[in-house]
Amino acid sequence: MAVLISERHAHSGPVAHHAPGLNSTMLLARPCAPAVRWVAHTWRVEAERVTNPGLRAVFAQSDYRRLWAARTISQWGDTFNFVALALLIFDLTGSGLGVSGVIVAETVPVLLLAPVAGPLVDRISKVRVMVTSDAFRLVLAVVLAVWHDAPAGVYAVAFAMSVGGVFFNPAASSALPALVSKSALVAANSGIWTAAVLSQIVLAPVAGLLVVTVGYGPAFAINAVSYALSALVLRGLRVPEVRPRLQRTRLWADAREGATVIVRRRLLRALAVGQLLAALSAGATSALLVVLAEEHLGVTGRGYGLLIGAIGIGAALGPLALLRFIRDPTRLIFVFGPFGLRGLIDLILATVTALPLAAASLVVYGLGTSTGAVTFNSMLQAETPEHVRGRVFASMDVLWQAGRLISLGIGGVLADVYGIQSVYYLGGALLLAAATAGLLAARPSETGRSGRLIS
Repeated sequence: MAVLISERHAHSGPVAHHAPGLNSTMLLARPCAPAVRWVAHTWRVEAERVTNPGLRAVFAQSDYRRLWAARTISQWGDTFNFVALALLIFDLTGSGLGVSGVIVAETVPVLLLAPVAGPLVDRISKVRVMVTSDAFRLVLAVVLAVWHDAPAGVYAVAFAMSVGGVFFNPAASSALPALVSKSALVAANSGIWTAAVLSQIVLAPVAGLLVVTVGYGPAFAINAVSYALSALVLRGLRVPEVRPRLQRTRLWADAREGATVIVRRRLLRALAVGQLLAALSAGATSALLVVLAEEHLGVTGRGYGLLIGAIGIGAALGPLALLRFIRDPTRLIFVFGPFGLRGLIDLILATVTALPLAAASLVVYGLGTSTGAVTFNSMLQAETPEHVRGRVFASMDVLWQAGRLISLGIGGVLADVYGIQSVYYLGGALLLAAATAGLLAARPSETGRSGRLIS
């Protein structure tokens, strides 16, 4: 994903004076016009190397604002849908297994359709893919708002809505690098991530209250409205696109090309390994946090809510802290280091039994999750060749969802047989392995002495 740095007009005097490493002898040895152009280029390169645009810079771009608004509005609806769907299916089935069925229904489409979605995103307009996906899910959300009395129907709608997401997500991830320059990717992703987290923190309790007082229909109706508004906003989005010449009859071969790019590029391969190991860890630890709270920390209800709130606080503060205090967030330590930080927190959670210490640890976990997500996505967007972005991002989705499903299955067995602490010890070890694999993957040709990626 790319970032934008402002163009600077070359004026021979001031530019020559402030350009790093330049002097008058260099300028006298060259014709005037080429010298000015050379100085201006050098200054811009040096500026990009030490300056990362902030939120104000990315929000100054109208197309980024449009993409941000569409994704934020959609996130509002997703929050209402998530809360209402979990409560509804538990109401209808009366079991935790029934709730797990929703997770399976939302995961299977990714595993089945991502190999098709990736090439499609690379073939046609990303805006068209996103608008069509929103329109498709709008219809499904209306159906759910009107008819939600049968578990089988609810599972079917959850499955179909996930189908829309399979196409929307890689299209949105591929669009962002075309709207901003590489240096602004961290800020651009931070803006989207922070809005999503704050939406969940603020609106999740509102959604729960709405369901309890009014019913499920209005919550699903709000989700439908959010899809309609998102589609309307996206229709005006202009995304510069370079579409590869893909043969219409070779979808699966084109899908394999995305996987091949990941395997052959050392840094992308490291990101993929980190993604898979993190999914194998977080799938179980996130789903079984309620079990940790009850069986290990000895709290229920309000205490569990405190732990969830602690994660939310850290996740909301993470991107802002990243932009405010980290001069160069593109260094590999800030991409893979958060995996290690979260791994250490998992080990702490498996060891301590005091609720305040666990809550404080989860604030740090939230910080690691959000900063890691922003820097990880930014590097993935920046390092993926433009013509295969849809396929690479779809492949990453497959790794995440597959790892998450495996983690849920193994984690449940481990918790029952060896206790919940074993799940968090294993989860911590997997995240530490993800950090180690990523940091060891950097080669001198790919990074400078500081460990920063050189594009």
